[in-house]
Amino acid sequence: MSRARQPPLVTGISPNEGFPWTKVTIRGENLGIGPMDLIGLTICGHNCLLTAEWMSASKIVCRVGPAKNDKGDIIVTTKSGGKGTSTVSFRLMKQEKIGILDQSAVWVEEMNYYDMRTDRNKGISPLSLRPANPLGIEIDKGKIPQKDLEGLFQGMSGDFTSENFSATWYLIENHSATSFDQLKVAANYLRKQANKKNEGSLAYVKGGLSTFFEAQDALSAIHQKLEVDGTEKVEGSMTQKLENVLNRASNTADTLFQEVLGRKDKADSTRNALNVLQRFKFLFNLPLNIERNIQKGDYDVVINDYEKAKSLFGKTEVRVFQKVYAEVETRIDALRILLMDKLLEMPSTLHDQKRYIRYLSDLHAPGDPAWMCIMAQHKWILQLMQNCRENYIKGQKGATLLHSPMLDLDSDVRPSPISRLTQTASVKRVSSFQSSRDDSWRFKAPQPVTFVDNLTEIVISQLPNFWKLWISYVNGSLFSETGEKSGQVEKFKKNARSRQNDFKKMIQEVINSLVKLIQGALLPSSLAEIELRQYGGWESKKELSGQWLTHIIHTMRLNYESLTALEIPNDLLQAIQELILDLRVHCLMITLQQTADDVKRLAEKEDWVVDNEGTTSLPAQFEHHVVQTLQALKETIDCKAGETNMFQHEKNQQHVYELSINIMKVFIDSLEYLSTKADGDVEITHLSSLSVDISTSDLLGSLHENFSPTPEQRLLIVLSNCEYLAHHSFNNLAEHFEKHAFQGTEKIAQVSIDAVKHLDQTLFETYIELKADPIVGSLEPGIYAGYFDWKDCLPPTGFGFPISPQIYKCSYSRWNQQKKIVNGKNTSNYKRDLSRQHSYAGVRTYLKEALVNIIAVHAEVFTISKELVPRVLSRIVESVAEEMSRLMQCVSSFSKNGALQAKLEICALRDAVASFLTPDSNYSFKQALEPLPQLPNGADKKLLEELLNKFKSSMHLQLTCFQPSSRGMVKT
Repeated sequence: MSRARQPPLVTGISPNEGFPWTKVTIRGENLGIGPMDLIGLTICGHNCLLTAEWMSASKIVCRVGPAKNDKGDIIVTTKSGGKGTSTVSFRLMKQEKIGILDQSAVWVEEMNYYDMRTDRNKGISPLSLRPANPLGIEIDKGKIPQKDLEGLFQGMSGDFTSENFSATWYLIENHSATSFDQLKVAANYLRKQANKKNEGSLAYVKGGLSTFFEAQDALSAIHQKLEVDGTEKVEGSMTQKLENVLNRASNTADTLFQEVLGRKDKADSTRNALNVLQRFKFLFNLPLNIERNIQKGDYDVVINDYEKAKSLFGKTEVRVFQKVYAEVETRIDALRILLMDKLLEMPSTLHDQKRYIRYLSDLHAPGDPAWMCIMAQHKWILQLMQNCRENYIKGQKGATLLHSPMLDLDSDVRPSPISRLTQTASVKRVSSFQSSRDDSWRFKAPQPVTFVDNLTEIVISQLPNFWKLWISYVNGSLFSETGEKSGQVEKFKKNARSRQNDFKKMIQEVINSLVKLIQGALLPSSLAEIELRQYGGWESKKELSGQWLTHIIHTMRLNYESLTALEIPNDLLQAIQELILDLRVHCLMITLQQTADDVKRLAEKEDWVVDNEGTTSLPAQFEHHVVQTLQALKETIDCKAGETNMFQHEKNQQHVYELSINIMKVFIDSLEYLSTKADGDVEITHLSSLSVDISTSDLLGSLHENFSPTPEQRLLIVLSNCEYLAHHSFNNLAEHFEKHAFQGTEKIAQVSIDAVKHLDQTLFETYIELKADPIVGSLEPGIYAGYFDWKDCLPPTGFGFPISPQIYKCSYSRWNQQKKIVNGKNTSNYKRDLSRQHSYAGVRTYLKEALVNIIAVHAEVFTISKELVPRVLSRIVESVAEEMSRLMQCVSSFSKNGALQAKLEICALRDAVASFLTPDSNYSFKQALEPLPQLPNGADKKLLEELLNKFKSSMHLQLTCFQPSSRGMVKT
């Protein structure tokens, strides 16, 4: 018989996926005309007809059974329509393996578990019942050797049941080739599994809710049926029997599982405790970790852990947590004390101070750690400065000083940047004062100098960090490296702003202490008596030399520049500027005073050797020494940025002016001393005559070799030096004074020139007195020798009186003693020539002797300085002319022959010294000729002219020195 109906068609299923034994509702068309018409139902290839419940031709309810295929069609078969088709499919999810102690809403086949439990040969651990694939994705074993993994993860394990489980090891071993997307799926799977465990019984109830409803419906139906039958409470009824069976089953189950469940409860309790310890192991391990990290100095880790614990358990009400947290607070309190001790411990670097302050700030330490550190460092700097002073005063050197007090002027000593600069500058300055010294020469710096070096090094090494700490305190960077703003940081910044005046006083105290300590060592007179007790105490009364004071000034300037670079306000550093000014003034005064002492000692270096200019090396040494002093003072006098010109103060100007004048006068006094110095070790011989050419080189050579000047020669040499000073040295020095910003240089030069001219005039008068008086005194006795009478005398015939042997001997002896310039001539021939020349002269011998004496003076002066010859000779000629005038005016009357003789001698003397005549000497010669009667006739005039010519011819050799050509000779 043919089918009259269409085959079944499944068009929907709900739900469309699920685990085995999931209840589903199938909807479609032609699903049968009744329960008996349904003869087949398969889902994913599994026959579900036993659980199927036909509801209508379009609805069937059943449970999904286990199937091999995880996805398949829903096929319905009816008697009336045959085997049908499906337009939808159902996905069967793999059911997780349920443990023997897990709750389940459906009956679980225990055959497999029973077999594993009863098979004693396998010895399987209960942990093996756990899923072998916790990620729920396909395992892809890698090719990495097990030994390599063990070496890479020492002390770890890839077994997820191990206490030393390493997730990285597990992933490398089982999922090295798994894609990132699959790993994301595995992560979601793990989350779901964790959520299921957390849901507990509620999840179990939700999963089996339909089963419970079915059981409830069945029980209700049975109950209603029994009520209808009236057999609910009848003894021996079916329900009573069923109740008894169920109670026995329950008791039996309790008996069977009581021990297992007890162990389960104990395991759960232990597991829960372990979970708590594991979950909150951070807190339980924190006290021990804090101690360990403190010992290692990992304070950042301690603070981070403490902040984390405080945020998590700071307000906990769990007693166990409160007890552990109290232990944490105890250790944090100890850490605060430790950090505070380290912060206040000196010396300390700026980095460490900032670190400790930030730690204490993060730990919310009481008070203001930053300000406490600033006060401690301020006290420490002051103590260091006082200790430095006490060490020097007590004579303690070496290890107690910051660096060696030895200042090596030649080697490259580099204890510190500032020390390098100061010592290098000192080398240059000191070497300028030490022009001739051995290359290996060293000397020890005075204690005040090394004290200032060490003291300033203390300040320059401590004060910058002190200032930077304050700046960080003010701007808040001390408490937050990132600059983030918080209430606590703003509070500290507000505190810092309120303490600005206090910090300013601290800086001023350090600067004032520096200034006072240096003043106590170098300028004790500038301190009050009470300050001397605190900052003085130096026993050395010897003033430092100018070069060391310059070194100290240079050091102080470097310190000032270093502190200025920190942007410390200028008003706080004003005391240093004032100290530098005082040191500059003191250095200038001391250097000028010491220069005067050095100049005074220059007289000891006079060698009396004259050059072609007629001066010795002494004026040049004096000028060089003063110029060198001014050059050494250049750094002291020059004003650096922000410094005051020391010459702005009138008092300083006047003092410098007086000291400069004193240097000049000291040298002038030295010249005066040299001019009168007695040389007892030198045998002095006097010459009375001269008979050699003074222009020869042998003359000067004999003078320079083993030369010991006579008192007259000393006077001449000093006179020559005085002239050089007046015309050259003082003017040159005035230019150098002006170049170095000295005030009143013209006045200094003028006063110096006036002083040296006064000495020059005094010495000149002394020399003229020594030389002119003997010549002038010999004229009158010579004129009237042999009872000569102007009224009764023979006419001059050219055959005058010869020079007597005594006069000749005296004249020649004086010449030889004075100048020693016989120069190889035959003495006997020279005497004979001289006697012959004078035997027939109309000019008498006294005049010739006077000329010879003048010639001796000329020779003496010329060998010293040709520039002095006109000045000396002119003055001597004036004295001789004045004496001749006086003698002629004293004659009452002249005879004709006497007038001719007098006129002859006056004219001969005047013509001989014509090159050295002055208005005064001309006037004297004129007055000498006025008393003489005029010559009556031309014969007398002719005779006078002949006698004059004969005199000049006979005395030509001697009178040559008076000629202008001889005066221009250059000494060699």
